Amino acid sequence: MSLDVEQAGKNAEKLLPFDMVSLLDSDEAISEYLTQVLVDGDSDELIRALGYIAKAKGMAMVAKDSGLGRESLYKALAPGAKPRFDTVLKVMRALGVKLHAEPV
Repeated sequence: MSLDVEQAGKNAEKLLPFDMVSLLDSDEAISEYLTQVLVDGDSDELIRALGYIAKAKGMAMVAKDSGLGRESLYKALAPGAKPRFDTVLKVMRALGVKLHAEPV
């Protein structure tokens, strides 16, 4: 049994941490990711996605372009945050993305 645990430990060491931000390296990648999150309809995931995108674009730039302070931006996009809708819209504009509605 100890060999299985030891082998599992060796395998775990080979795994790299997943970094969503590193995949958001183009406007197209950001658009695809955000579109899928919106289709899924999970508001917590939307806030998380906006946080990843803001990190990929640069939090200082997004804070400046949205008119929010950096600390306020981090708080608004933190896990479990419930930002106001106008804050979400400001962040989306600063990220260069917009919502799109179509019939279902």
